[in-house]
Amino acid sequence: MKNIFVGNLSFDATEDAVRSLFEPYGTVDRVNVVTDRDTGRARGFGFVEMSNDSEGDKAIAALNGREFEGRALNVNQARPKEDRGGGGGYRGGNGGGGGGRQRQRW
Repeated sequence: MKNIFVGNLSFDATEDAVRSLFEPYGTVDRVNVVTDRDTGRARGFGFVEMSNDSEGDKAIAALNGREFEGRALNVNQARPKEDRGGGGGYRGGNGGGGGGRQRQRW
């Protein structure tokens, strides 16, 4: 399985259009154009999964730098998402207010 990052997509790009771009190079299992959750508009990048690694390599070689919908694409093998640490989640207790005077911090 080859997971491919596709960057510099048009904000009007659709999953069907991206699928059509990759299909000449082999079987496309999945396309995900990342969208803004508020507007629903494409954010300018996405991912394509191809089941055959050599077909994925051919697609990367052929499409990286190619113009698509007026923009030069950035196409390469997707890297695993880095753990950025932190994140949301529970931050601990100590809720609630409290009167009294504030402590001065140096």
